[in-house]
Amino acid sequence: MPRLYRHIVLFFVLIFTLSGCEIVKWKATQDGESLVNAGYSEQFLPLKEGGNIKYWIGGTGKPLLLLHGFGGTAISTWQKEMMALSQDYQVIAPDLAWFGDSHSKGLADLTTQTNAIWQLMDHLKIDKVNVAGISYGGFVTYNMMTTPERIDKSIIIASPGPLFSEKDLDDLCLRAGVDKPENLFVPQNSDEVRRLFDNVFYEKKYMPDFIADQIYTSYFSPWQAERTSLIQTLIKDRDRIAEFPPNNLPSSMVIWGDSDQIFPLKSGIQLSGYLNAPIVVIPETGHGVTNEQPEVVVKLIKSFLS
Repeated sequence: MPRLYRHIVLFFVLIFTLSGCEIVKWKATQDGESLVNAGYSEQFLPLKEGGNIKYWIGGTGKPLLLLHGFGGTAISTWQKEMMALSQDYQVIAPDLAWFGDSHSKGLADLTTQTNAIWQLMDHLKIDKVNVAGISYGGFVTYNMMTTPERIDKSIIIASPGPLFSEKDLDDLCLRAGVDKPENLFVPQNSDEVRRLFDNVFYEKKYMPDFIADQIYTSYFSPWQAERTSLIQTLIKDRDRIAEFPPNNLPSSMVIWGDSDQIFPLKSGIQLSGYLNAPIVVIPETGHGVTNEQPEVVVKLIKSFLS
């Protein structure tokens, strides 16, 4: 009992100490240290067009690329999966351009984003890779799949590829109470961060003001113009990637939450049929699949790749 009491006291001392400073950054640092202890290293690659890509790499085996979604980073999206998957694969998890510690001096669109990842694969001398991407990372994954000779297998999580219409975007805006998609995905303040989280996760997250402020400052305030462009240019990118014949794409699996409010399950079912790929639907799960169901995601990835 005295030991438990000490732990409780230490916890509250820590919370009250950090609440006035940067608990969000502290959590990211702790997660990074856990990855280092598990054998990961943090690296930076200068991009040909200017800027750089930060990435984590660790583990041994066939290469597995993990791509995060909008507003996130490699660590905030994939940390638990990275810890587990590095036991069987060489895991590469970058911060996409204009997220985390990565940026590019190229045009802020899907082509620049994908080319940056290909530069990373070339730097690592990886000719063929397994890739898993969630949400916006799923769009990057799909774009990479249109170079099928360099993809072994692909896993798309909560991302519709080219199969979203203007009506789908209008319905998304209606559900979220915004005028345009970028108003949801590029929040301008801590209240809009809460709105985004409420739409992403199945269970509502309690978020004190100081935490919401720190999440906004750390994850959403940088590169807002570029992120807005990434959203606005997806229509053009959708039309371009839709031209690639789906029967020429690599073997794929689709994973979806049954309660996704960003891209509802019907989008996942439609993509599954379009790709002739199996779909796994996870119950009581929203759009943030990798954060909400990391153990399930690990099992599904291992099962599909093996």
